[in-house]
Amino acid sequence: MVASRICDTAAASNPFRKLQMTFRLSLTFGLCAALLCSTALAQSDTLAKIKANGSISIGGRDSQIPFSYKPTGGGDPVGFTNDICLKIVDAVKAKLGMPQLDVRYTILTSTNRIPLLTNGTVDLDCATTTNTVQRQQQVAFAPSHFVTNITAAVKKNSGINSLAELNGKTVSTVSGSTGVQLLRAYRKTGIDVQELAAKDTADGFLLMSSDRTVAYILDDVQLAGLIATSPKPDEFKILTGESLRQEPYGIMYRKDDPQFKELVDKTVTDLMKSGAIEQIYAKWFTKPIPPTNANLNFPMTDAVKEIYKNPNNKGV
Repeated sequence: MVASRICDTAAASNPFRKLQMTFRLSLTFGLCAALLCSTALAQSDTLAKIKANGSISIGGRDSQIPFSYKPTGGGDPVGFTNDICLKIVDAVKAKLGMPQLDVRYTILTSTNRIPLLTNGTVDLDCATTTNTVQRQQQVAFAPSHFVTNITAAVKKNSGINSLAELNGKTVSTVSGSTGVQLLRAYRKTGIDVQELAAKDTADGFLLMSSDRTVAYILDDVQLAGLIATSPKPDEFKILTGESLRQEPYGIMYRKDDPQFKELVDKTVTDLMKSGAIEQIYAKWFTKPIPPTNANLNFPMTDAVKEIYKNPNNKGV
């Protein structure tokens, strides 16, 4: 109170000081308003944000073969989902008339991908995010570009041939993945499975391959990629014929942004309807891919063919 009165008295007796205080208050309010506007822009108008920054930000991954992963020697992520996102980038360039638009990458994880998308750090999540009804409350999804089965990979000499045979054993999962939730629900069937959470997909595979766990719970196609590019792929197998759930992958972007939604959804849908996505699919799933020139030999399933025939963004 005393300090406040002294300041008031000083301001009243010194017009220049009063002017300084007024300027500082105006500057503070101006900065706050600019910050609020910037945050609102990141949340509601992605195209305007991209145009103002001169760049688009893509969220990629380190090791989600063949969807989004860093090749040996570093560099930006490559992969199936990344190629689809680069088609979206081309559409953004055309829409904004910015052929030299800068593409910037941020490596995300299963736990930080949604926060970094919603706060404006990245504009597109281009990896293997499952489209769920729960996630749709926070973000939007493009039409699904892949459908997978959540199952397990084990060593061939483990003697395990079904999910039920994991009872009483330790398995690896990826922190923040839907596989964690599905495994916990699976326990309700009477299967007692212990979890060892990994920070990413590569780490989860390492836990299993180094015998710290007997199985690795993950999407079948990602398991196929990790096995195909491992030093000894013949040592492992995927438990086929059963799964914890079938899941659609979708490219994430911010909600409540109708202009960006229209551009993203149209680009992905056009790739499917034109058949162009089949060429991108073949490039990553039925041909040799970097870094080891391994071939996943993973032809389109009926579920994948169906979403390309009838594009949709339904969540599970």
